[in-house]
Amino acid sequence: MAVIAESGSNPDVDLLYDINGLAKDAPHWFDRAMEFVGEYGLLVAMVLLVVWCWWSVRRRDDEDVPSTMAALVWAPLAAAIAVLVNVPIRGFVERPRPFLTHQGIDVLVSGKTDYSFVSDHATITMALGVGLFVANRRFGAAGIGLALLEGFCRVFMGVHYPTDVVGGFALGTAVVLLLSPLATALLTPVMKAAEGSARVGWLVRRRSARVGLVPGGRASVEAEERDLAA
Repeated sequence: MAVIAESGSNPDVDLLYDINGLAKDAPHWFDRAMEFVGEYGLLVAMVLLVVWCWWSVRRRDDEDVPSTMAALVWAPLAAAIAVLVNVPIRGFVERPRPFLTHQGIDVLVSGKTDYSFVSDHATITMALGVGLFVANRRFGAAGIGLALLEGFCRVFMGVHYPTDVVGGFALGTAVVLLLSPLATALLTPVMKAAEGSARVGWLVRRRSARVGLVPGGRASVEAEERDLAA
């Protein structure tokens, strides 16, 4: 397929040079820091944010915990699906990396020989961010902020065009939101069943918060026994 944005007069290319030009003017240590953050750091931060959200949700004692957990589980699943969807998109568009087409690009990370559109990093982080937002707005807002930073880093590093990033954002968001109703409908009963399990119930809700909320669960049984003893 025809290559996107080969002309230097294209606003996409102009913005690429503007953002990547910041790397040329930055100190060497800053470029190395951005390389790590853009390649690995923000992905790790997103995973830690998902874990933090899970830890926060399982400590709640309201009845919406299983549905919230279902939305939280959907976030990484949606990110994985979005990356799989991106495989045929990349093969169809066949857009080379910007440093292969344009001169003067400061490339901070080597070894990128696959196609550029769309950005996997942008897709994954935005899918996780939007998925978190569906589960919890506070954590989701932070996740979307990290995703936006990831997109900036990918262009700063010289490995993606701005439209690669925007395409990744759109793909990740679309997969999360379009499939969210079905995913939530399927995962919520699973979370409710897990909540009532003596072995894995702690993954959905902490033991003390399950007292009186999970019929047949160990915490519920212990609470009934204490009432009878009294």
